[in-house]
Amino acid sequence: MQGSLEPTNESYAIAKIAGIRLAQSLHEQYGLDIICPMPSNVYGPGDHFEFERSHVVSALVRRFMNAVQENAPSMTLWGTGSARREFLHVDDLASACYFLMENYDLPDIINVGTGEDVTIRELSETIARIVGYTGELKWDTTKPDGMPRKLMDVSRLQALGWKNKIDLETGIRSVIEDYKLHYLINSLES
Repeated sequence: MQGSLEPTNESYAIAKIAGIRLAQSLHEQYGLDIICPMPSNVYGPGDHFEFERSHVVSALVRRFMNAVQENAPSMTLWGTGSARREFLHVDDLASACYFLMENYDLPDIINVGTGEDVTIRELSETIARIVGYTGELKWDTTKPDGMPRKLMDVSRLQALGWKNKIDLETGIRSVIEDYKLHYLINSLES
């Protein structure tokens, strides 16, 4: 928390910072046991697939699943695809939080992530491959990429003995299964 806030995420960032500061103040003033895990981009089953609320992995899963169903010859994605993001499966986040409750007792922020990132292009190509989409990927470079890179230093958490267990491809497959099970069934029933 030493740089300026990214403009497209400023409101979210301010709310997150306020929550962290409140928790830390409760620890200082009342001795309340507080941990402040800071996760990277979280994805996994239970996410939203509606475009208005979805995160990048679930949005791309839905778009690629739709493209396969429609046999779309191409799909256009925002930006250049060069922005890099770190993704953490929700089950790994739950595991890390439990681990921290058992092994960490400081109110300092501790990063939770994989320590690895991929480009949005690589993420898109992986999802396309898994769902069997063979059309052309086009990039609308008039649209923003967002921050060039979001990668966390997770060395403190790893030094305590925690490391993620779910690799990105396995995690993406779990999102695809969740989409098929919940979203496709619900949309067919509507």
